[in-house]
Amino acid sequence: MKKKKFDCVEMMHRAGQKIDQETKNLTFQQKVAYWRRKSEEAARRQAQRIKAQKPSPAA
Repeated sequence: MKKKKFDCVEMMHRAGQKIDQETKNLTFQQKVAYWRRKSEEAARRQAQRIKAQKPSPAA
């Protein structure tokens, strides 16, 4: 039997636990601010990756 090198379900479970630990004592408003900040950070990272990609040659 082949052993998996990467387990997506396990990764998502660990990520959920980390988020739960980070937000467990926050109020609703603090959680809203947390998710806004995380969304903005993700959007910035995505924009940087897109900007860093080399343009493909014209066909």
